[in-house]
Amino acid sequence: MDLSLTADQEALREAFGDLLAKESTPARVRAAEPSGYDEELWRTLVAADVPLMGVPSGGGASLAELVVVAREAGRRLAPVPLVEAWVAARLLARFPAGVALLRGVGTGEILPTLAVRPVAGPAAAPVARLVPGGAVADAVVVLAGDELLLVRRDGPRPYAPVPPNLGCQPLADVPLAGGVPLAQGPEAREAFAAAVTEWTLLTAATLDGLRAEALRIGVEYVTERHAFGVPIGWFQTVAHRLADAVTAGEGAELLVHEAAWALDGDRPRGAALASMAFLHAAEVAFVTTRACLQFHGGYGYTLEYDIQLYLRRAKAWPLALGAPRDLYRALAREVF
Repeated sequence: MDLSLTADQEALREAFGDLLAKESTPARVRAAEPSGYDEELWRTLVAADVPLMGVPSGGGASLAELVVVAREAGRRLAPVPLVEAWVAARLLARFPAGVALLRGVGTGEILPTLAVRPVAGPAAAPVARLVPGGAVADAVVVLAGDELLLVRRDGPRPYAPVPPNLGCQPLADVPLAGGVPLAQGPEAREAFAAAVTEWTLLTAATLDGLRAEALRIGVEYVTERHAFGVPIGWFQTVAHRLADAVTAGEGAELLVHEAAWALDGDRPRGAALASMAFLHAAEVAFVTTRACLQFHGGYGYTLEYDIQLYLRRAKAWPLALGAPRDLYRALAREVF
């Protein structure tokens, strides 16, 4: 098993790294707060055929290739629901009623997303709670009981106010009234579970990209800031924590790529590996960003410094799937 990037994947990383470095600058990320959505950036990605990259009739990219782009999106804190659009498009491509929407996804007319949390509310008025990208999505795929539903929305984005949240994500509750069935029974549950697994993997990749860039920011700062006549990076308490962050980060990155390799090859325990990658990447991203913010001293907490953008998202982004303790318990049940 060789998890190193191929020449094509390296070219993909460089291309999207350059694009997002230009189009998702810290100034653009700040300007998109608090909604966490930049319509102009989304249009730029649509023009580059990004939303349909992972669909066979589109770019046909593998999960391993989507991971490469997702890491660059996380590195730049791209304020668009890219992972959600990818996963929802791949799910829609499995059903005739969904295939009919893919052309609109490719043109940017339709921005799809996936409700990863269980449906709540009374049976007469069920609601998908805090859907990632739900504030701006034109099509939302939801599992309600044994039925996979497609909820369409018309009108200008956003469709709902974004509740205040630490990670500045375009979350929103989505009522299921008028939802059209895509599938039922075991077929619906299987398709939804596969989509959530893909969302878990690709979100892990964005968190790993976030972690890598936060570490770069931290290292740059400790080599520039001086105390007692030397860079603060010379002090063992700083150097050792950075070394630990590098080691843990390399493990997270490796696990993300291994999970993508397993899922692309339909290998056993691919879903478990995706959960492991998500939980580990989330933990390492937060520990790394917290350490790098602390190396900035009091400056790190001010809005003028970029590191706080990374810390807030490292803490908040994983919570879209639920409480970490519940995810660890679910993983333990699956593995053991």
